[in-house]
Amino acid sequence: MKGSRNVSGRIIAVLIIAFLAGLDGVVDEWQFQQPIVACTLVGLALGQPLTGAALGASLQLITFGWMNIGTSVAPDPALAAVITAWWVAGTAQLPVEMGVILALPLAWVGQLSTLGLRQLIIPLVNRADQAATAGDLHRISRLQVVSAGLQGLRTLLPAALLMSLPADWLTAGYHLLPAVLRGGFRVAAGALVVVSFAMVINTMATRKLWPFFFLGFALATDQRLSLLALGMISIALAVLYVQWPNHTGSGPNSPTGKTPETTDDEALDRELDDF
Repeated sequence: MKGSRNVSGRIIAVLIIAFLAGLDGVVDEWQFQQPIVACTLVGLALGQPLTGAALGASLQLITFGWMNIGTSVAPDPALAAVITAWWVAGTAQLPVEMGVILALPLAWVGQLSTLGLRQLIIPLVNRADQAATAGDLHRISRLQVVSAGLQGLRTLLPAALLMSLPADWLTAGYHLLPAVLRGGFRVAAGALVVVSFAMVINTMATRKLWPFFFLGFALATDQRLSLLALGMISIALAVLYVQWPNHTGSGPNSPTGKTPETTDDEALDRELDDF
């Protein structure tokens, strides 16, 4: 009886995370839709936080280049992060590499669902415009809550459906794959992460950040440091860097190369030219 309650509690916790991820995919306030956050929370709810964090880190590298530009909607990582974390950190115990591969079609499904839902929400937007004309702020707030709740259900309902799949089916299906195909999936997942990591390196290719890059690789060689310890060291270094007085400098010999006569826009233009 106690075991069934624990399972039910974990399912409810994952569904709440799915709802928040779908909601924040549009609100973009607390970053619940980011894989590193969603996967870690799902892994924590399932008692496997490190597995969830490892999957989330791999997926986060892939999603760095995903962004909405104008009317073009990027693949949605919310559904992909929650479901793959459930399959990897849950009873199915799929490998992280397989979770990375399965996340891609799930992200496309999430993209189609958010496109369809945005079309359905248009009448609500029209009603909100009418309420704004009438000065009815309470009606605007209600419409806002309804539209945001629909975005959360957009992820919660498919997540509940996919979570209902028996774990034995997933495990058996994975083991039925030929060894060559499973190896190919691992290579493909690693290649996706490597390409995305190259984007990160290109972004941080500045004199101010290269020392942290090499320091991270040096710390990663120490097998006694856990993933949690490395994360805490990274956060501590980031806090020290941000709070360090005059770390950007203001003279001609400063790392940014800014002089008192140089504007912020000109410095930004030079940084972009360097890329």
